[in-house]
Amino acid sequence: MRLTTKGRFAVTAMVDLAMRHGNGPVTLADISARQKISLSYLEQLFGKLRRRGLVNSIRGPGGGYRLARNIGEVTMADIILAVDEPIDATQCAGKKNCLELRECLTHDLWSALNERIFGYLESVSLAEMVENQRAKARNILGRQHAAVAVKRNNTVTA
Repeated sequence: MRLTTKGRFAVTAMVDLAMRHGNGPVTLADISARQKISLSYLEQLFGKLRRRGLVNSIRGPGGGYRLARNIGEVTMADIILAVDEPIDATQCAGKKNCLELRECLTHDLWSALNERIFGYLESVSLAEMVENQRAKARNILGRQHAAVAVKRNNTVTA
C-alpha cells in the first residue's frame, strides 16, 4: 500500500476537526498549529475533502471548517480516497499487467491485501477515532491524578 503523508495528514486533520465537532468552525491555522502540518498543505487537502463532501467551509470572521456528514458515517477509507490516495499494494494498480501484458506471480496476494486494508479502513469511523483519543486522554488524566495522590500521601506521611 502506498499510503503517503497526504493520506496520513488528511486522516490526522479530520480526526482533529472531528474532536471539535459541535463547537463551531475550526480554522486550518488551529489544526496546523496543533498537528504540526503545513497550513498550505492543509489548504490543499481540505479543498479535496470539501469537493468530496466530507467538510464544509464557512467564510468570514469566525469561519473555518465543519464536518459535512455525521461523525459516525465518515470512514478512514472515505478520507484517504478523498485526497486521491491509492489504497493499492499491487505493482500494476490492479490492472493485471505487472509483467508487460500479464499479471505477476504474486498479484493475487497483493490484491487480497488491498481488500483487507480497504475493508479495515472502511470499518473505522471518525467517531471511533475520536472516542479512542478521548479514552487515551482520560487514561492519561487518571494516571496523573493517581500520581498526584501518591505524592500527597507520601508528603503527608513523611
